[in-house]
Order: sequence, then C-alpha cells, then structure tokens
Amino acid sequence: MPSPIKGIHHITAVSGPPKENYDFYTKVLGLRFTKKTVNFDDPFTYHLYYGNYEATPGSSITFFPWQGVVQGSPNTGETTVTAYAVPKGSIEFWKGHLKKHEVEILSEESVFDDTRLLFKDVEGMKNELVESDGIDKVKPNPADRIDESAAIRGFYGATLSLNDTGRTAELLSEFGWKKSAETEDTLRYTIDTDNNLGTTVDLEQEPGLSGRFGRGSIHHIAFRVPDDETQLDWREKLQEMGFQPTPVQNRMYFRSIYFREPGGVLFEIATDIPGFTHDEPLESLGSELKLPPWHEKHRDEIERKLPDL
Repeated sequence: MPSPIKGIHHITAVSGPPKENYDFYTKVLGLRFTKKTVNFDDPFTYHLYYGNYEATPGSSITFFPWQGVVQGSPNTGETTVTAYAVPKGSIEFWKGHLKKHEVEILSEESVFDDTRLLFKDVEGMKNELVESDGIDKVKPNPADRIDESAAIRGFYGATLSLNDTGRTAELLSEFGWKKSAETEDTLRYTIDTDNNLGTTVDLEQEPGLSGRFGRGSIHHIAFRVPDDETQLDWREKLQEMGFQPTPVQNRMYFRSIYFREPGGVLFEIATDIPGFTHDEPLESLGSELKLPPWHEKHRDEIERKLPDL
C-alpha cells in the first residue's frame, strides 16, 4: 500500500482577463504572485500561480485565464469552494477589508466549529476564509494594507459537490484521510500535514446542482505526494482500483498524474518536488515569464501574443 497522500497540493481554476485576476488575488487577497508561465498545452494562454511567500505545497491557487470563456456556475461533479486558512481572530479584519474592496460577503457562519467567511472572487468563484490553528509559523506574503496577523497562509481545504458522496469518501479513505465530522448532507475528511495547510475536504451531496463549466469554475484539485516513487506507487494502485490515471506529466515545478474520481471531479496527484524555485530564486518568484524548454524556441511569439499583466 502506498504511503498516505498528505494534503492538498494546489487548486487550478479558470478565469477571464488575466489583469483582473491578478489584481484580485494580489491586491485584495494579498497573495504572492509566485509564477508567471503558460498553459503547457495552450502556450498562448497564461498559467498564473499565487500562494504564500515561500510557495509551499498547500498554498498555490492557479488560473488559466481564457479571455473568451463563458461564465461558469457551480455544477455537480466539481470542486465548488476553495477555502483559505487565516489566523484565529482575523475574520473581523477580513470583513472590513473585503467591504472596502466592494467584495460581496455571502455569509459568515460556524461550520464544524470553524469560523468562516464566504465570498465570491472577481470571476464569481466561491471562496472561504477559515480561522485555523497551527498556521502561525507559515510565512505569509507581505501585502499592502493586510497585517501579517491576518494574512492568508495557504489552503484550509476545499468543497466537492457530488451526486453521491459514498464512493468519493471511500477513495479519500484509501488516500489515508479520516472522516472527522458529518451533517445530513456533508462529510468532512481530514489529514495531518507538515504545515497544517490543505488538510480538509468537505463532500457535499448536491444532486440538484446544475451549472456549467467556464469562467469562475475550478478545473481540478491536486493532492500532494513527496516524490516520484510515491506518485508511481499511487498510479499503480489507482489502476488496480479500476481508475485510468494519465501517464506522468512534467509540469516543471511538480510532476502530475490525473484521473476522474467516482463523483466526476478531476483529481491530480502532484509531487512536492522540485518546487517553485526550480527556475528562479525565492526572492524573485513571479518576476519573469518562465517557459518549459520545449516552448523556449517560441518565446518571442508567445510574449507578443500574451496580454499585459
């Protein structure tokens, strides 16, 4: 049996114009812009990464900004909410901060003893801020008008909307995650991680949810493994379980395999290595357009066609 899958690695979504996306995640949420690269399968489209200061696994929200994409809406068989971990006692700050930036707050509530603030980003994607223990040692990104005592440290977790939670719950159990709480229509699965980030997945049974994929939709959710050997062990295990994982894909900052879990959500298993400092130093992450070697010969054309940030 492979070793447990230790938390969420990153979450990737679809946005509209890249400048609007960049402004929201850096200026409103205060995340660090950690990588400016391209969609490796569509190199004339950006792939933008944001996270905490050190771009640690469990902190990276990434976007494909497809400018002509239709507006999406939450749909059964997708990841529908991204939750960020903030320090205890910081929700009051965030309520005022979001209002100053004219961000509509959808709700403030306590769920499974968590204090959480639900809002939509500029694309209409649902996000939560959740007060969390054990994250104070994670280095946040220094940001204007956001005190370090309130800054986002990385992911708290995510919500998957499903017709039936049963088989997805079984898969998370295989991953090594434990059911830690439940309500009539929601199962919570958690796991311990080295940095207390990306430790929670909520499975919501929402069979009547009928939306469409587009701007503001989450494309996939990626889970962490430490290295290539563990990833290959999981690829073999998934095949034995009847799934059809892709061959290993080189994403430069991690290696990836993808598969559809039983509820239809696109899952990725990504390695922690080599990390985001693979091609630029920590101090200057996100400062230059980075291309994989196989696209370097097209750099001039790619840079001409990419919109300004």
